[in-house]
Amino acid sequence: MKTQIKKREIIFYKDYFEKFYLKQKVKVQTKILWTLELIEDLPKIPSTYLKHIENTDGLYEIRINQGSDIFRIFCFFDDGNIVVIANGFQKKTQKTPRQEIQKALKIKEEYAKN
Repeated sequence: MKTQIKKREIIFYKDYFEKFYLKQKVKVQTKILWTLELIEDLPKIPSTYLKHIENTDGLYEIRINQGSDIFRIFCFFDDGNIVVIANGFQKKTQKTPRQEIQKALKIKEEYAKN
C-alpha cells in the first residue's frame, strides 16, 4: 500500500470559514471537504477548483458547485504550500461581489500582521 503525501497543508484562520461551513447543507459540506482534499493532494490544481482573483495580491477563490448552487471560499498561500482559508459565501451572480473580495483582503491583511 502506497502512502499519499499531501502536496500542501490547509489551515483555517480564526472562525471565518467555520461559520460559513456550518451553515451549509450536508451535501454542500461534503463537496467542500472533497474539494479541500483535492487542493491538498494535487500537484497542480485545475482552475475549475482554485483560481487567482484578478487585480489582487495573491487572493484565490476555491470554487465549489453543488447542483445549481455556486460557492466560493477565499484563500491565500503562506510559505508557498500552506493554503490559509479565509471567508466563504454563496455566489448568486456571475461576478464575485466586490464587498466579498474586500472582506477577504482585510482577513489576509490581518493574517499577515500576526
